[in-house]
Amino acid sequence: MIEAINLTKRYEDGTLALDGLTLKVNPGEIYCLLGENGAGKTTTINLFLNFIEPTAGRALINGIDVTRDPLEAKKYVAYLPENVMLYGNFTARQNLDFFAKLGGRRDLRREDYYRVMREIGLPEKAFEQKVKAFSKGMRQKLGLAICMIKQAPAMLLDEPTAGLDPASAAELLHLLRRLREQGRAILMSTHDIFRTKEIADRVGILKQGRLVVELTARELAHENLERLYLEYVAGTTLPRAGDAA
Repeated sequence: MIEAINLTKRYEDGTLALDGLTLKVNPGEIYCLLGENGAGKTTTINLFLNFIEPTAGRALINGIDVTRDPLEAKKYVAYLPENVMLYGNFTARQNLDFFAKLGGRRDLRREDYYRVMREIGLPEKAFEQKVKAFSKGMRQKLGLAICMIKQAPAMLLDEPTAGLDPASAAELLHLLRRLREQGRAILMSTHDIFRTKEIADRVGILKQGRLVVELTARELAHENLERLYLEYVAGTTLPRAGDAA
């Protein structure tokens, strides 16, 4: 559903931001892409969204090359950025209505918007409240509601838990699990190792634009993800249990 084939991006200043990335996210799967700032995570998301064009390789959404047919590809994907851009003087429902119509959904009623907002856990009193008063957690929830109302089978999330308090982050992960159960293919870029362990079906670690390791949830059960991350990314080795102090 979401697939990169030898995906490469070199910027005009010569920076190689992504180097031959190959990965695939299947329906009903959450793939977490880990890495430091500058590792290539956001570049990967931007390539799948056709915000930038690849230097080489292909980015596919539902089998559609996003560079060759971007408008068709975007019908099948929803995007949740780290900082959701909403209209502060619109209410939550008005924001949903605006973005739903922008995405081609003109068949929705007020109760349809209310149903989705209930599903993502916004309090009823917030439905007709202007979003300029929303916390970041509430804004992220509304951003996820915008993604859900599009009913796209693929989802791209760029650092969705960054800046959230523990309760809000836990609620967001719960919603993502429900979306996985509905068969969505979810690619999430993050540097949050601990929440990655909670939710990922597969994990890829990027270093300087290269995918240096990929693990399934079953493999993760027998590995220390923090240790692997530090060894691959920072070249640091944590002491193992039982090592002499």
